Amino acid sequence: MRTMRAEAFSGYEALKLTEVAKPAISDGRVLVRITAAGVTPLDFTILSGKYSRAKAPLVLGNEGTGVVTDGGGTDFPVGSRVMFTGPYGVAEDGTYSEWVAVRKQDLCLIPENVDDVSAAGVPVAYLTAHMTLALAGFHAGKTVLAPAIGGSVGNAVTQLARALGAKHAISSSTNHAKAEQAKALGFSEVIDTSSESLTDGVRRITDGYGADIVIDAIGGKILSEALGALALGGSLTTLGYAASREATIDVTNLIWRRASIQSFSLFAQPQAAFTDAWNAIVSLLKSGGIKPVVAEIFPLDEAPDALRHLIEGRPFGKVILTF
Repeated sequence: MRTMRAEAFSGYEALKLTEVAKPAISDGRVLVRITAAGVTPLDFTILSGKYSRAKAPLVLGNEGTGVVTDGGGTDFPVGSRVMFTGPYGVAEDGTYSEWVAVRKQDLCLIPENVDDVSAAGVPVAYLTAHMTLALAGFHAGKTVLAPAIGGSVGNAVTQLARALGAKHAISSSTNHAKAEQAKALGFSEVIDTSSESLTDGVRRITDGYGADIVIDAIGGKILSEALGALALGGSLTTLGYAASREATIDVTNLIWRRASIQSFSLFAQPQAAFTDAWNAIVSLLKSGGIKPVVAEIFPLDEAPDALRHLIEGRPFGKVILTF
């Protein structure tokens, strides 16, 4: 079978199209023929040698969709369309591959009204969005800020919060064109930070109240500014560093607001949290309450270009590989 494997962790050029044996399945594993794979910032972090737990050579790809061909039993009969994420592309070979042996507990059936390409961008972003909102104590009527409307997590949190009854589901963009694109797609509470600060925008939208919950996947200066947008008793969850791994914090934004900051790692969460999140996500996908945004589609043999486009082109929506 064909895979796009990182022979070393030294940048885009280390990704090589390679022929390897199809994986065998053992107890608890299901053989899935991959139809589409999501391209994520984690892939680039690993390929850049900045994730010490991963070891080369490694097939990248942390999320994907496909068709069950063996081992699914009655839960996932042969022919079932499934989506999944897990240790793939990190601790073991991932979804930049024509076949993957997937742990059964990581699989979720794709609703009939969602195509494989769209579904490939669901697992990491929407599971992260649901779990971070739950851990932050979200309920209907809360005000949520998730910076970077064009990013997968920022977009997913904004959609989920809105669908679940947030009073305000606010996001942002540093790019005027993206802010306008977001509005055209129906995202009415997007702050254009090329003309207004994040804090000022949140205060304007909320009439001075601020954000009860901030979910930040960007880091750097955005995290610093988002702390200043918190409401009294609010919380910020940090889970990414697309802008920078370093941020300067004004501690009075926490002290005076009696606020808190916490971190989040998707794969440190219990199985029950995945089950609850998948149930909610599938229900909203079926109803149309959430809709993944796909920016670009690349064939497997153009995976280096796909990853470069995600990191350097900063598109609005997900980048997907197809097979």
